[in-house]
Amino acid sequence: MSDVAIETRALTKDYAVGFWRPRPRRVVDALTLTCTRGEIVGLLGPNGAGKSTTLKILAGLVFPTSGEARLLGKPPGARATLADVGYLPEQPAFPGTLTAEDVLDTALRLHGERNGASRHGRADAVLDRVGIGAERRVPTGRLSKGELQRVGLARALVHEPTVLLLDEPMSGLDPNGRLLVRELLLQVRDEGRTVFLSSHILPDAEALCGRVAMLAAGRLITMGALSELGALAPRGWELIVEAVSEAALDGLGLPTEATRLDANRWRFRIDRTARPEPLVDALRRAGARLVSLEPRMETLEEAFLRYTGTTRGLRGHRADPPEGMEDGRS
Repeated sequence: MSDVAIETRALTKDYAVGFWRPRPRRVVDALTLTCTRGEIVGLLGPNGAGKSTTLKILAGLVFPTSGEARLLGKPPGARATLADVGYLPEQPAFPGTLTAEDVLDTALRLHGERNGASRHGRADAVLDRVGIGAERRVPTGRLSKGELQRVGLARALVHEPTVLLLDEPMSGLDPNGRLLVRELLLQVRDEGRTVFLSSHILPDAEALCGRVAMLAAGRLITMGALSELGALAPRGWELIVEAVSEAALDGLGLPTEATRLDANRWRFRIDRTARPEPLVDALRRAGARLVSLEPRMETLEEAFLRYTGTTRGLRGHRADPPEGMEDGRS
């Protein structure tokens, strides 16, 4: 059995833009990549990079203009493929009168599960697993965005697929929801299943992905492990000291600029081309007390900027909506 779970070769998708004289607009451009069994791979890029279209092609919802894709050696959308694939769209939506239990029961019926007790048990188990068991009988029309996101994730998981295709799985989740979903996806990976997820929220990708593929304007910029791409690699040193006055620092004539953290603490960032010891010694002579000295790691956002020249359309947690605003009841 091959270890390859997902494979694309020169995958390309054009959409017609315009009414009177439609012209092609390329949203996925000759995408070639592979994902192996038992790994989490992140598809990263700003909004409009082609992430959602790529996942829709893999889920069999959109036909490519050219190129090919294979999931577990089979074409997307084929009957033989559907049982092995779970898909979460970017904005999951369900008939508002259906409960979460109804949604999962229907999904299991479509996958051929005829035993009602089995359907009920499997639905309840996966709803508990995604943290929405208490709302299993609430109509989805009354659920918040974060709760709908969890129902969508449960829908993707309920038939125990080998491959999960998740489009922005953390969207709308509060901090507790994000932590739960992260832990769940790591468990899924440890079960030997493959997770291919899109995100423009880089801290989520850092926490989950063994490898990432960076997309810009539909093209693959680079793909590899975070360490291979230089992300999370040392960029220098961060030094924090306390019990030293601003006047004492000014008198040292230090080449490194200090940032005041509070009334008593200062932070220094040292480039990786320099050693921290001379600065530490100078500060100690001035009476400073060393609080911490740690390597400063390159973030995934910094790596993305280095490869693409922009982070426009990408988000870290500081740019997210206020935490807790989206996952509570509206």
